[in-house]
Amino acid sequence: MALDDYVWAAGVATELVNTTAEVWRGDDRLPDLAALVAFTDLHGGRSGDDDVPGALSALARRGRTADLEAVHALRMTVRDLIDHPDRDYLIAGATTLTSPAGGATLLPDPAHENRTRWAAPLRDGATVADALSLICGIGILGAVHTLGEQRFRPCGAPTCKGVFIDTTRPGRRRYCMPGLCGNRINVANHRARQAAPRGRGSAQ
Repeated sequence: MALDDYVWAAGVATELVNTTAEVWRGDDRLPDLAALVAFTDLHGGRSGDDDVPGALSALARRGRTADLEAVHALRMTVRDLIDHPDRDYLIAGATTLTSPAGGATLLPDPAHENRTRWAAPLRDGATVADALSLICGIGILGAVHTLGEQRFRPCGAPTCKGVFIDTTRPGRRRYCMPGLCGNRINVANHRARQAAPRGRGSAQ
């Protein structure tokens, strides 16, 4: 896991915590191993040259019920960290999440020939929960270090219970799922604007 991949990693952490039944109003988006495989297929293919993203899908396909339960526990741990954006708390919690790493090292940089980059590879025998834990830990630590703890936020949609880590350059992200929550707000505002003139006309 390249240590400078925190933006991608923070995105995976956000996606993971927002799969819960609490966010989806009773519908858990990771109910079984097949759903976990689909999640890793969607979010784990960033780089075939990196052992952690590249291994996610393979680890999920070898997963057992205990691994799914470990991922469920992990997403609650990550949710607790995002819900409590105190700098020291985030650093301590995220450091614990990186424990599946086999130590820091230098790996070849696929983007630059004859160059290396800092990385934290998975230890031997790691599970899909271990890989996701390392990814989330790197994402949180990178976001705290580079952007600050104020980037850990609840969704701005009034009826949504999701959370997110804002890694955008301007830092003005408002929704956990902009394409869903943001669109709902836009539709609601549009309907309110359309209804307002009729309301004023009927009152005259």
